[in-house]
Amino acid sequence: MIDLTVRLREDPAAVEHVFRLVADGGRAQPATTLPDPDAALAAVEKYGEGIFFPKPGPPRLCTQQYGGPQVAVVTGIFHGRTVDSVFTRTDGCEISRWNAMAALLGSAGGVSGTT
Repeated sequence: MIDLTVRLREDPAAVEHVFRLVADGGRAQPATTLPDPDAALAAVEKYGEGIFFPKPGPPRLCTQQYGGPQVAVVTGIFHGRTVDSVFTRTDGCEISRWNAMAALLGSAGGVSGTT
């Protein structure tokens, strides 16, 4: 079972957009409000374990590039485990995390959700 809520701000002063991914048995459920639930579910199934619950390891070297002011907070349940993750685009490592989960995080411009 997957039940994730995404709170996205394109910048700190922007309106917060809220999306939800609900899936059971490998299928998105009607409560899902993402524009492409199948792509979001595929990204979460592929990268979710490693991104939501990273294993300790050696320090990572991240490029010092800025990808934008977007911030997304993902909370909820992923296969029985509690998720509370923040996504930003503040350096190369964070941009990579964002890109891996882009179908879940998306962009507030022109997509459905609630504010």
